[in-house]
Amino acid sequence: MLVDAQKAIEVNFHEHIAPIIHKNCTPCHQPNKSGPFNLLTYEDVSKRAKFIGKVTESRYMPPFPADRQFQAYLNERGLTVGEITKIKLWIEGGLKEGVLKSTDISQQSIESDLIKPDLVLKMNKPYPISGENLEDFRFFSLPSNTPRDEYITAIGFTAGNKKVVHHSRLMVDTTNTIRGIDGLSETDPKVYEFQKTALKEEFLYGWVPGNDKISFPKGTGIKLNANADFLLNMHYAPSPVPDTDQSEIQLYFAKEKIEREVRNFTLRDNDISNKPFLIKAGQKATFFISKKIDKPMSLISVLPHMHLIGKTFRAFVITPDGEVINLVKIDNWDFNWQMTYQFKKLLKVSAGSTFIVEGTYDNTAENPENPYNPPRDIGYGWGTKDEMFNLVLYYLDYKEGDENVEQK
Repeated sequence: MLVDAQKAIEVNFHEHIAPIIHKNCTPCHQPNKSGPFNLLTYEDVSKRAKFIGKVTESRYMPPFPADRQFQAYLNERGLTVGEITKIKLWIEGGLKEGVLKSTDISQQSIESDLIKPDLVLKMNKPYPISGENLEDFRFFSLPSNTPRDEYITAIGFTAGNKKVVHHSRLMVDTTNTIRGIDGLSETDPKVYEFQKTALKEEFLYGWVPGNDKISFPKGTGIKLNANADFLLNMHYAPSPVPDTDQSEIQLYFAKEKIEREVRNFTLRDNDISNKPFLIKAGQKATFFISKKIDKPMSLISVLPHMHLIGKTFRAFVITPDGEVINLVKIDNWDFNWQMTYQFKKLLKVSAGSTFIVEGTYDNTAENPENPYNPPRDIGYGWGTKDEMFNLVLYYLDYKEGDENVEQK
Protein backbone atom coordinates (compact mmCIF):
# COMPACT_ATOMS: atom_id res chain seq x y z
CA MET A 1 0.00 0.00 0.00
CA LEU A 2 2.84 2.38 0.86
CA VAL A 3 4.51 1.85 -2.52
CA ASP A 4 1.20 2.27 -4.36
CA ALA A 5 0.48 5.52 -2.52
CA GLN A 6 3.88 6.93 -3.34
CA LYS A 7 3.61 5.86 -6.97
CA ALA A 8 0.54 8.06 -7.20
CA ILE A 9 2.77 11.12 -6.82
CA GLU A 10 5.70 12.00 -9.00
CA VAL A 11 8.75 11.75 -6.78
CA ASN A 12 11.24 14.54 -7.46
CA PHE A 13 14.52 15.58 -5.88
CA HIS A 14 13.79 19.00 -4.41
CA GLU A 15 10.41 18.16 -2.90
CA HIS A 16 10.90 14.60 -1.73
CA ILE A 17 14.55 13.49 -1.80
CA ALA A 18 16.52 16.58 -0.77
CA PRO A 19 15.02 16.74 2.75
CA ILE A 20 16.06 13.11 3.33
CA ILE A 21 19.59 13.57 1.97
CA HIS A 22 20.22 16.92 3.66
CA LYS A 23 19.17 15.63 7.07
CA ASN A 24 20.89 12.25 7.00
CA CYS A 25 23.78 12.45 4.52
CA THR A 26 24.90 16.05 3.96
CA PRO A 27 26.21 16.61 7.53
CA CYS A 28 29.17 14.37 6.59
CA HIS A 29 29.10 14.70 2.81
CA GLN A 30 30.12 18.33 2.36
CA PRO A 31 33.42 20.20 2.01
CA ASN A 32 35.98 19.52 4.78
CA LYS A 33 33.85 16.84 6.44
CA SER A 34 34.42 13.11 6.80
CA GLY A 35 32.47 12.02 3.71
CA PRO A 36 34.58 11.21 0.62
CA PHE A 37 32.32 13.23 -1.69
CA ASN A 38 29.70 16.01 -1.51
CA LEU A 39 25.95 15.42 -1.37
CA LEU A 40 24.72 18.99 -1.50
CA THR A 41 23.06 19.56 -4.85
CA TYR A 42 20.86 17.70 -7.30
CA GLU A 43 23.93 17.10 -9.46
CA ASP A 44 25.88 15.65 -6.51
CA VAL A 45 23.13 13.21 -5.62
CA SER A 46 21.84 12.23 -9.06
CA LYS A 47 25.23 11.09 -10.36
CA ARG A 48 25.53 8.69 -7.41
CA ALA A 49 21.87 7.75 -7.26
CA LYS A 50 22.26 3.99 -7.85
CA PHE A 51 24.97 3.76 -5.20
CA ILE A 52 22.84 5.76 -2.75
CA GLY A 53 19.88 3.49 -3.46
CA LYS A 54 21.95 0.39 -2.72
CA VAL A 55 23.55 1.58 0.56
CA THR A 56 20.28 3.01 1.92
CA GLU A 57 18.23 -0.07 1.06
CA SER A 58 20.80 -2.27 2.83
CA ARG A 59 20.85 0.26 5.73
CA TYR A 60 24.62 0.49 5.48
CA MET A 61 24.07 4.24 5.27
CA PRO A 62 23.52 6.54 7.03
CA PRO A 63 25.60 5.18 9.91
CA PHE A 64 24.34 5.90 13.42
CA PRO A 65 25.75 3.44 15.96
CA ALA A 66 23.67 4.45 19.00
CA ASP A 67 20.40 2.71 19.82
CA ARG A 68 17.65 5.25 19.08
CA GLN A 69 15.15 3.27 21.17
CA PHE A 70 17.40 3.71 24.22
CA GLN A 71 17.58 7.53 23.93
CA ALA A 72 16.56 10.23 21.43
CA TYR A 73 19.19 12.56 19.97
CA LEU A 74 19.15 15.89 18.20
CA ASN A 75 21.68 14.70 15.63
CA GLU A 76 20.34 11.20 15.09
CA ARG A 77 20.18 9.80 11.59
CA GLY A 78 18.32 6.87 10.11
CA LEU A 79 15.84 6.26 7.32
CA THR A 80 12.28 5.01 7.62
CA VAL A 81 10.88 2.38 5.27
CA GLY A 82 8.97 5.19 3.56
CA GLU A 83 12.09 7.27 2.99
CA ILE A 84 14.00 4.32 1.55
CA THR A 85 11.04 3.64 -0.75
CA LYS A 86 10.98 7.28 -1.90
CA ILE A 87 14.64 7.06 -2.91
CA LYS A 88 13.98 3.84 -4.80
CA LEU A 89 10.96 5.30 -6.64
CA TRP A 90 12.93 8.45 -7.50
CA ILE A 91 15.67 6.35 -9.10
CA GLU A 92 13.20 4.14 -10.95
CA GLY A 93 11.25 7.22 -12.08
CA GLY A 94 14.21 8.76 -13.91
CA LEU A 95 15.78 11.04 -11.25
CA LYS A 96 13.36 13.93 -11.77
CA GLU A 97 14.74 17.20 -10.36
CA GLY A 98 11.63 19.23 -9.57
CA VAL A 99 11.76 22.91 -8.62
CA LEU A 100 13.93 24.40 -5.89
CA LYS A 101 11.91 26.83 -3.76
CA SER A 102 13.50 29.65 -1.77
CA THR A 103 11.56 28.44 1.29
CA ASP A 104 13.05 24.95 1.09
CA ILE A 105 13.83 24.15 4.74
CA SER A 106 16.41 21.50 3.86
CA GLN A 107 18.26 23.98 1.64
CA GLN A 108 18.23 26.52 4.45
CA SER A 109 19.69 23.84 6.72
CA ILE A 110 22.60 23.33 4.31
CA GLU A 111 23.24 27.06 4.16
CA SER A 112 23.31 27.09 7.96
CA ASP A 113 25.85 24.27 8.01
CA LEU A 114 28.07 26.19 5.62
CA ILE A 115 28.18 29.34 7.74
CA LYS A 116 31.79 30.43 7.96
CA PRO A 117 33.47 30.15 11.37
CA ASP A 118 34.57 33.31 13.16
CA LEU A 119 38.07 31.99 13.70
CA VAL A 120 40.01 29.23 11.93
CA LEU A 121 43.26 28.10 13.52
CA LYS A 122 45.50 25.87 11.47
CA MET A 123 48.68 24.12 12.56
CA ASN A 124 51.55 26.57 11.95
CA LYS A 125 53.04 24.44 9.20
CA PRO A 126 52.55 21.00 7.65
CA TYR A 127 53.75 18.29 10.00
CA PRO A 128 55.94 15.63 8.30
CA ILE A 129 54.79 12.07 9.00
CA SER A 130 57.41 9.35 8.69
CA GLY A 131 56.78 6.37 6.44
CA GLU A 132 58.11 3.96 9.06
CA ASN A 133 54.71 2.53 10.11
CA LEU A 134 54.95 4.01 13.61
CA GLU A 135 52.22 5.60 15.69
CA ASP A 136 52.96 9.21 16.49
CA PHE A 137 51.57 11.44 19.25
CA ARG A 138 52.29 15.17 18.95
CA PHE A 139 51.41 18.45 20.60
CA PHE A 140 50.83 21.61 18.60
CA SER A 141 50.31 25.17 19.82
CA LEU A 142 47.73 27.35 18.07
CA PRO A 143 47.70 30.90 19.55
CA SER A 144 44.28 32.51 19.16
CA ASN A 145 45.53 36.12 19.24
CA THR A 146 41.99 37.22 20.11
CA PRO A 147 41.95 40.84 21.34
CA ARG A 148 39.09 40.31 23.81
CA ASP A 149 37.18 37.60 25.64
CA GLU A 150 34.79 35.60 23.48
CA TYR A 151 32.24 32.86 24.06
CA ILE A 152 32.47 29.75 21.88
CA THR A 153 29.04 28.57 20.72
CA ALA A 154 30.25 25.84 18.36
CA ILE A 155 33.50 23.97 17.64
CA GLY A 156 34.58 22.01 14.60
CA PHE A 157 37.72 20.18 13.49
CA THR A 158 38.98 19.29 10.03
CA ALA A 159 41.66 16.65 9.63
CA GLY A 160 44.22 17.87 7.15
CA ASN A 161 45.00 14.30 6.17
CA LYS A 162 42.15 11.85 6.78
CA LYS A 163 44.38 8.85 6.03
CA VAL A 164 46.67 9.38 9.02
CA VAL A 165 44.80 11.48 11.61
CA HIS A 166 43.54 8.99 14.19
CA HIS A 167 42.10 11.42 16.72
CA SER A 168 42.71 14.82 18.28
CA ARG A 169 42.13 16.47 21.62
CA LEU A 170 41.78 20.24 22.03
CA MET A 171 42.88 22.04 25.21
CA VAL A 172 43.16 25.71 26.23
CA ASP A 173 46.00 27.54 27.98
CA THR A 174 45.65 31.14 29.21
CA THR A 175 49.23 31.61 30.47
CA ASN A 176 50.94 31.69 27.05
CA THR A 177 53.81 29.73 28.61
CA ILE A 178 53.23 26.41 26.84
CA ARG A 179 53.87 27.56 23.28
CA GLY A 180 57.22 25.78 23.28
CA ILE A 181 55.38 22.45 23.22
CA ASP A 182 54.60 23.00 19.53
CA GLY A 183 55.67 19.96 17.51
CA LEU A 184 56.93 17.96 20.49
CA SER A 185 56.32 14.24 20.81
CA GLU A 186 54.38 12.99 23.84
CA THR A 187 57.50 11.01 24.77
CA ASP A 188 59.80 14.06 24.74
CA PRO A 189 61.01 14.78 28.33
CA LYS A 190 60.39 18.51 27.73
CA VAL A 191 56.66 17.80 27.60
CA TYR A 192 56.55 17.01 31.31
CA GLU A 193 57.78 20.50 32.17
CA PHE A 194 54.99 22.09 30.14
CA GLN A 195 52.43 19.79 31.73
CA LYS A 196 53.14 21.29 35.17
CA THR A 197 51.11 24.33 34.12
CA ALA A 198 47.40 24.08 34.94
CA LEU A 199 45.20 24.41 31.87
CA LYS A 200 42.01 26.46 31.58
CA GLU A 201 40.41 23.58 29.66
CA GLU A 202 41.90 20.08 29.79
CA PHE A 203 39.33 18.78 27.31
CA LEU A 204 37.57 21.44 25.26
CA TYR A 205 36.74 19.21 22.29
CA GLY A 206 37.67 15.81 20.94
CA TRP A 207 37.61 14.65 17.34
CA VAL A 208 37.49 10.98 16.42
CA PRO A 209 36.51 9.38 13.10
CA GLY A 210 32.85 10.11 12.44
CA ASN A 211 32.53 12.98 14.91
CA ASP A 212 31.18 16.33 13.78
CA LYS A 213 30.89 19.94 14.87
CA ILE A 214 29.25 20.45 18.27
CA SER A 215 26.90 23.42 18.70
CA PHE A 216 25.79 24.47 22.18
CA PRO A 217 22.25 25.54 23.18
CA LYS A 218 21.18 29.11 22.48
CA GLY A 219 22.40 31.57 25.09
CA THR A 220 25.23 29.29 26.25
CA GLY A 221 28.90 28.96 25.41
CA ILE A 222 32.41 28.23 26.63
CA LYS A 223 34.40 31.29 27.64
CA LEU A 224 37.57 31.90 25.64
CA ASN A 225 39.91 34.34 27.36
CA ALA A 226 41.59 37.00 25.26
CA ASN A 227 44.86 35.87 23.66
CA ALA A 228 44.42 32.29 24.91
CA ASP A 229 46.36 29.48 23.25
CA PHE A 230 44.87 26.26 21.95
CA LEU A 231 46.84 23.06 22.39
CA LEU A 232 46.17 20.31 19.90
CA ASN A 233 47.09 16.80 20.99
CA MET A 234 47.25 14.79 17.76
CA HIS A 235 47.45 11.02 17.31
CA TYR A 236 48.72 9.89 13.92
CA ALA A 237 48.15 6.32 12.76
CA PRO A 238 51.07 4.32 11.31
CA SER A 239 51.83 5.18 7.68
CA PRO A 240 53.92 3.03 5.30
CA VAL A 241 54.79 6.08 3.19
CA PRO A 242 55.98 9.61 4.11
CA ASP A 243 53.13 12.10 4.29
CA THR A 244 52.10 15.41 5.87
CA ASP A 245 49.22 16.83 7.89
CA GLN A 246 48.04 20.36 8.62
CA SER A 247 44.77 20.06 10.52
CA GLU A 248 42.64 22.97 11.70
CA ILE A 249 39.95 23.91 14.19
CA GLN A 250 36.94 26.11 13.53
CA LEU A 251 35.48 28.34 16.24
CA TYR A 252 32.10 30.06 16.21
CA PHE A 253 31.60 32.98 18.60
CA ALA A 254 28.46 34.31 20.28
CA LYS A 255 26.84 37.31 18.62
CA GLU A 256 24.45 37.86 21.50
CA LYS A 257 24.82 37.89 25.28
CA ILE A 258 25.76 34.56 26.84
CA GLU A 259 23.69 33.76 29.90
CA ARG A 260 25.30 30.47 30.99
CA GLU A 261 28.65 28.75 30.61
CA VAL A 262 29.03 25.27 29.13
CA ARG A 263 31.22 22.92 31.16
CA ASN A 264 32.57 19.43 30.58
CA PHE A 265 33.88 16.43 32.45
CA THR A 266 35.14 12.99 31.51
CA LEU A 267 34.56 9.58 33.02
CA ARG A 268 37.78 7.73 32.26
CA ASP A 269 39.87 4.67 32.88
CA ASN A 270 40.90 5.91 36.33
CA ASP A 271 37.23 5.79 37.38
CA ILE A 272 36.84 2.07 36.61
CA SER A 273 35.53 0.18 39.63
CA ASN A 274 36.79 -3.30 38.71
CA LYS A 275 40.45 -2.58 37.97
CA PRO A 276 42.95 -3.43 36.61
CA PHE A 277 41.90 -2.34 33.13
CA LEU A 278 43.48 -5.31 31.35
CA ILE A 279 41.95 -7.62 28.76
CA LYS A 280 43.88 -10.88 28.80
CA ALA A 281 44.78 -12.61 25.54
CA GLY A 282 42.05 -15.00 24.39
CA GLN A 283 39.47 -13.61 26.82
CA LYS A 284 36.44 -11.33 26.89
CA ALA A 285 35.98 -8.76 29.64
CA THR A 286 33.45 -6.28 30.98
CA PHE A 287 34.38 -3.10 32.88
CA PHE A 288 32.28 -0.69 34.90
CA ILE A 289 32.48 2.94 35.96
CA SER A 290 30.37 4.22 38.84
CA LYS A 291 30.68 7.91 39.73
CA LYS A 292 28.47 9.97 42.04
CA ILE A 293 28.00 13.72 41.51
CA ASP A 294 27.36 16.26 44.25
CA LYS A 295 25.63 19.00 42.24
CA PRO A 296 22.70 19.05 39.79
CA MET A 297 23.51 19.40 36.12
CA SER A 298 21.82 19.59 32.73
CA LEU A 299 23.46 17.31 30.17
CA ILE A 300 23.96 18.57 26.63
CA SER A 301 25.72 15.59 25.04
CA VAL A 302 27.86 12.48 25.50
CA LEU A 303 30.85 11.12 23.56
CA PRO A 304 31.70 7.43 24.17
CA HIS A 305 35.21 6.26 23.30
CA MET A 306 36.88 2.84 23.00
CA HIS A 307 39.38 1.30 20.57
CA LEU A 308 39.49 -1.78 18.34
CA ILE A 309 38.44 -4.67 20.60
CA GLY A 310 35.55 -2.75 22.16
CA LYS A 311 32.24 -4.51 21.46
CA THR A 312 29.43 -2.80 23.39
CA PHE A 313 29.02 0.45 25.32
CA ARG A 314 26.22 1.51 27.64
CA ALA A 315 25.81 4.51 29.96
CA PHE A 316 22.97 5.66 32.18
CA VAL A 317 22.30 7.60 35.38
CA ILE A 318 20.58 6.44 38.56
CA THR A 319 19.02 9.32 40.53
CA PRO A 320 18.66 9.34 44.35
CA ASP A 321 14.96 8.47 43.80
CA GLY A 322 15.90 5.37 41.83
CA GLU A 323 14.96 6.79 38.43
CA VAL A 324 17.08 5.55 35.51
CA ILE A 325 18.07 8.09 32.84
CA ASN A 326 19.40 6.50 29.67
CA LEU A 327 22.38 8.22 28.03
CA VAL A 328 23.77 6.03 25.24
CA LYS A 329 23.77 2.37 24.19
CA ILE A 330 25.86 0.94 21.34
CA ASP A 331 25.41 -2.77 20.66
CA ASN A 332 27.99 -3.04 17.88
CA TRP A 333 30.95 -0.78 18.61
CA ASP A 334 32.59 0.62 15.47
CA PHE A 335 36.01 2.14 16.08
CA ASN A 336 35.82 3.91 12.72
CA TRP A 337 32.57 5.68 13.47
CA GLN A 338 32.47 7.54 16.78
CA MET A 339 30.16 10.45 17.50
CA THR A 340 29.12 13.07 20.00
CA TYR A 341 25.46 12.36 20.76
CA GLN A 342 23.51 15.52 21.52
CA PHE A 343 20.24 15.05 23.38
CA LYS A 344 16.99 16.43 21.95
CA LYS A 345 16.25 18.03 25.31
CA LEU A 346 18.61 18.94 28.12
CA LEU A 347 18.72 16.03 30.56
CA LYS A 348 18.39 16.97 34.22
CA VAL A 349 20.66 14.97 36.53
CA SER A 350 19.95 15.57 40.23
CA ALA A 351 22.63 16.06 42.88
CA GLY A 352 23.53 12.71 44.41
CA SER A 353 22.93 10.83 41.15
CA THR A 354 25.34 8.14 40.01
CA PHE A 355 26.71 7.71 36.49
CA ILE A 356 27.03 4.06 35.45
CA VAL A 357 29.08 3.11 32.40
CA GLU A 358 29.55 -0.43 31.09
CA GLY A 359 31.94 -1.52 28.33
CA THR A 360 32.62 -4.99 26.94
CA TYR A 361 35.75 -6.11 25.09
CA ASP A 362 36.64 -9.15 23.00
CA ASN A 363 40.32 -10.07 22.91
CA THR A 364 39.88 -13.45 21.24
CA ALA A 365 41.06 -14.73 17.87
CA GLU A 366 37.38 -14.83 16.78
CA ASN A 367 37.21 -11.03 16.88
CA PRO A 368 38.05 -9.82 13.33
CA GLU A 369 38.95 -6.37 14.71
CA ASN A 370 41.64 -7.76 17.03
CA PRO A 371 44.91 -5.99 16.10
CA TYR A 372 47.00 -8.97 17.20
CA ASN A 373 47.21 -12.48 15.74
CA PRO A 374 47.64 -14.42 17.92
CA PRO A 375 45.98 -12.26 20.61
CA ARG A 376 48.10 -10.49 23.24
CA ASP A 377 47.22 -8.94 26.58
CA ILE A 378 45.83 -5.42 25.97
CA GLY A 379 45.69 -2.66 28.57
CA TYR A 380 45.24 1.09 28.77
CA GLY A 381 47.07 3.29 26.30
CA TRP A 382 46.70 6.01 23.67
CA GLY A 383 47.85 3.75 20.82
CA THR A 384 45.32 2.29 18.41
CA LYS A 385 46.31 -1.23 19.53
CA ASP A 386 45.89 -0.28 23.20
CA GLU A 387 42.46 0.24 24.76
CA MET A 388 40.52 3.06 26.39
CA PHE A 389 37.18 3.44 28.19
CA ASN A 390 35.88 7.04 28.24
CA LEU A 391 32.66 9.00 28.35
CA VAL A 392 32.98 12.75 27.71
CA LEU A 393 30.05 14.97 28.73
CA TYR A 394 29.12 18.59 28.05
CA TYR A 395 26.76 20.09 30.63
CA LEU A 396 25.31 23.23 32.22
CA ASP A 397 24.85 23.89 35.91
CA TYR A 398 21.18 23.04 36.40
CA LYS A 399 18.58 25.79 36.21
CA GLU A 400 14.90 25.34 36.99
CA GLY A 401 13.05 24.27 33.86
CA ASP A 402 16.08 22.99 31.94
CA GLU A 403 14.43 19.61 31.45
CA ASN A 404 11.90 21.33 29.16
CA VAL A 405 14.52 23.06 27.00
CA GLU A 406 14.75 21.63 23.50
CA GLN A 407 18.15 21.83 21.78
CA LYS A 408 18.20 23.15 18.22
